[in-house]
Amino acid sequence: MRWGLVPFWTKRSPDYGFLMRTINCRSESLLDDRGMWTSMKRRKRCVVACQGFYEWLKKGPGGKEKVPHYVKRMDGELMYFAGLWDCVEYEDSTEPLYTYTVITTDSNPQLQFLHDRMPVILDTGSEAMRVWLDPGRTTWSRELQAVLKPFEGELECYPVPKEVGKVGNNSPDFVVPVSSKENKGNIANFFANANKGGAVKKEDVVKDEQEHRETKDTEWSEDNAPKPVSGVKRELSDEPVAEDLKKQKTGPSMTSPKSVQPSPSISGVQPKKMRSATRNNKPVKTPEKKSTGTQPITKFLHK
Repeated sequence: MRWGLVPFWTKRSPDYGFLMRTINCRSESLLDDRGMWTSMKRRKRCVVACQGFYEWLKKGPGGKEKVPHYVKRMDGELMYFAGLWDCVEYEDSTEPLYTYTVITTDSNPQLQFLHDRMPVILDTGSEAMRVWLDPGRTTWSRELQAVLKPFEGELECYPVPKEVGKVGNNSPDFVVPVSSKENKGNIANFFANANKGGAVKKEDVVKDEQEHRETKDTEWSEDNAPKPVSGVKRELSDEPVAEDLKKQKTGPSMTSPKSVQPSPSISGVQPKKMRSATRNNKPVKTPEKKSTGTQPITKFLHK
């Protein structure tokens, strides 16, 4: 079902301009039994359920600036607009097309600042809705005309993002107030989220440092300090105390630097003499001692 009523006698699909003229029907135009709404108001009355509707507030010189506003019930319930419907089948098509229009009336005091017109809103289960949808009423009457009056309940109205005015745009943010914390396009929320994001990053850094700490031994206390070693009571020895002191002085110490001896393999190595780059002195050769040769084993027996 499409918004923008197309009468049943239409032969071809109308243009966009025609549909824009039939999206709404003024309540006072139904007083007389003439015009295009005559057949619909008698037998094709309906209600249009929705969450709310948009209206543009004209501001600035000449009303060039238009600020979109969203209007809904204060109690959060669905709205039910009084409407008319029709069904048409074009010559070049075999499929029926259902369309509808929303009936408007004078604006109530709450919305007069916004616009001079508003949809006819019917309460669920009310007598007005029962009269409007009664299929037995096939003749237009005062009772039906009396239904088309301004809404007397409480409404909520607030500005919404301007992107809602562009055809083809569709977003759940279009019913969220511009000044609301839930609105992602609010500049105040942008800076608030930036600061909040910075705080979160800082917490993540601290958390990361804590997660990369080295695992401590379970025998260590909470402040990573070693626990005090419990004392061991020494038993009394039969040897004199002086003897123990003497042994401690003369005995080797594993931690004393004096007990550390240089490695023989390292200390026995003599530094190699370097040849002068300016003097052509031949190195002095150390005379070799004559080897005594191999001595017979009987030589050692005579000594």
